[in-house]
Amino acid sequence: MTLGLARADPAVVPGVQGLAAALLQAGLAAGLGAEDAGEVPAPTEYRPEREAGAGIRNASAVAAYAPRLADRVGELLADGRFPLVLGGDCSILLGAGLALRRRGRYGLFFLDGHTDFYTPASSSSGQVAAMELWLATGHGPLLLADLEGRGPLFAARDAVLFGHRDVAEQVASGAPDPADFGVDSVPWSAILDDAAGLAADALARLESHGVDGLWIHVDADVLDSALMPAVDSPQPGGLSFAQLAAVLRRVMASGLAVGAEITIFDPSLDEDGRLAGRLAAALIEGFSNADGP
Repeated sequence: MTLGLARADPAVVPGVQGLAAALLQAGLAAGLGAEDAGEVPAPTEYRPEREAGAGIRNASAVAAYAPRLADRVGELLADGRFPLVLGGDCSILLGAGLALRRRGRYGLFFLDGHTDFYTPASSSSGQVAAMELWLATGHGPLLLADLEGRGPLFAARDAVLFGHRDVAEQVASGAPDPADFGVDSVPWSAILDDAAGLAADALARLESHGVDGLWIHVDADVLDSALMPAVDSPQPGGLSFAQLAAVLRRVMASGLAVGAEITIFDPSLDEDGRLAGRLAAALIEGFSNADGP
């Protein structure tokens, strides 16, 4: 899925379209002992203008795709599987969230270098991938914020925002502060050397809410851009590969996680495949080896 990203040139498809193929080639499925559950083909016709009424680019296409992705994720969940959805851009959260909302009340562990809590008015790009957490917690145009009349997909208090480092940009744009809406926010500046410990604390708070489980969102830009430059919006700082693996181990150890998604890694910026290999290795380590409490 690439329609959640704005394009400088409408004819140039973002490199995140190759994320799944690159990670599979790097051994992600084999390393996890995972089965290929197939593809949910995404729409491809990009419209550069913001849609009237929504103020968001390609809002209708994203809204139409979400239920199709939700159907497939829901089938896997019903079969007792742990779906690992390989994006694309961050708009896939809406499809995964809808699958979970159809089943009950689920939490969200949101590993991202950005808050993605921008509004159509505060987002200079107008892209869904800058505001999917805002939308998934029931805010914004109903076309996306109230899919199937089930919004919010995640209650704000059931979401943990972890590792973001765009606070200054967020304030300057006039975007809402996720913490003001009840989102449990753990910025990168607070993490230092205890990423796994802070993740455990946030998980304990989330578990106390009585959720039925949780979904894991991993945007590759949560990683230090010096280590992972193959993303669309690099920023200084971020987690190390080892920290990402440690956080994922701790989330998996909670027993709450029912599925996950990987977004924004751009293999067109990874000519030798080295970064895909490092990301795949961190994901394999994180999802395969759960730490105890």
